[in-house]
Amino acid sequence: MMDAPRLPRSLLVLGGTSEIALAVARRLIVRRTRTVWLAGRPSPSLEGAAAHLRTLGADARTVAFDALDPQSHETVLGKVFAEGAVDMVLLAFGLLGDQAYDEREPLSAVRVAQTNYTGAVSAGLVSAQGLQNQGHGSLVVLSSAAGERARRADFIFGSSKAGLDVFAQGLGDALHGTGAHVMVVRPGFVRTSRTSGGPAAFTTTPEEVATAVELGLRRGSETVWVPGTLRLTMAALRHLPRAVFRRLPL
Repeated sequence: MMDAPRLPRSLLVLGGTSEIALAVARRLIVRRTRTVWLAGRPSPSLEGAAAHLRTLGADARTVAFDALDPQSHETVLGKVFAEGAVDMVLLAFGLLGDQAYDEREPLSAVRVAQTNYTGAVSAGLVSAQGLQNQGHGSLVVLSSAAGERARRADFIFGSSKAGLDVFAQGLGDALHGTGAHVMVVRPGFVRTSRTSGGPAAFTTTPEEVATAVELGLRRGSETVWVPGTLRLTMAALRHLPRAVFRRLPL
């Protein structure tokens, strides 16, 4: 059993090929984690990620999981919780999308929204119920600073993260006092092999996010910004008049 501030011995990753999630998993394995479930669409990448975590000393397993198939979430995730206690669930799946393309192709925009929000609501509620039933554990939700205020450059992605962020905050309030804990992580633009560009002032790395997640777990935090200075920056940007905000090079 564990309380929220402690690091997990068992970890369920929803979005098992996410570079950010795998950086978190590696860091936690070095510290304390011994069992990891990587949930995602079956692929060589998913199996390769599990194999790598095994070389670090973890008992890493793969789970077939599709964010866009919420009807399967209760069954799929229920089987994981039935195998043993899950100390932490990391909700890390999501689509960045292509803003210009998604504006021209509404169905593509809908896929971003369904993955980042609808799929996350379903998986988040199922995971929260599992944590609540066992009486302990943390649900760590990878949100984004992009959800704090709409930018012309990524408002489709940002709007989906804004919905996810509010959902996660409310879920944390609903679970208060149950032994389960929700931590929302709001990174700036994360540099990975799948991303490019992004405003330099808000840029971070998967390893920096992993460090912040560990510190947040140790502190029992409800919200974590990466980098930490982004909290003050976004507080100021939220209150700028729109006519001023839209002229900024963000």
